[in-house]
Amino acid sequence: MTEKKTNLSDYDPSAVPDGSQYKIGVIAAEWNSNVTDALLQGAVDTLRQYGVKEQNLIVRRVPGTFELPSAADTMFQLCNPDAVICIGCVIQGDTRHFEFICQAVSQGITNVALKERRPVIFSVLTCDTMQQALDRAGGRHGNKGVEGAVTALKMVDYRKSLSKEIPF
Repeated sequence: MTEKKTNLSDYDPSAVPDGSQYKIGVIAAEWNSNVTDALLQGAVDTLRQYGVKEQNLIVRRVPGTFELPSAADTMFQLCNPDAVICIGCVIQGDTRHFEFICQAVSQGITNVALKERRPVIFSVLTCDTMQQALDRAGGRHGNKGVEGAVTALKMVDYRKSLSKEIPF
């Protein structure tokens, strides 16, 4: 029986590609900023750790998680990054608002990724409680921003490795 991981941000550092030639965008929602600030910091620190240069790191804030897909689309059009990491946090309340926002954001991010044919990373927490969000924003279950940064680097590397094999 496999052991359940408690820190979901554990990864093999030797498996993370060098990001020194990559241009990465990071967009974070202002809503639930006590969570999204920690996620953003984790993503930025990790991207820098793996060589993404300051001039190739585009960091922007948007009002809420719902705005992430359109902001990512705009960033691709105006800044031409290799990947965009979308950071947000939606916490279940007493209404169905949570369901509508989560569905729209996940579908929107998917649509942008398919349209652009470049990685759009879903670093959006969808939690039942604030404590669950804090546990995933640098708490006992790691930092979803760190995971997003590692995923972005791996996906850009994947895309670039294919483009060497298949002329586009």
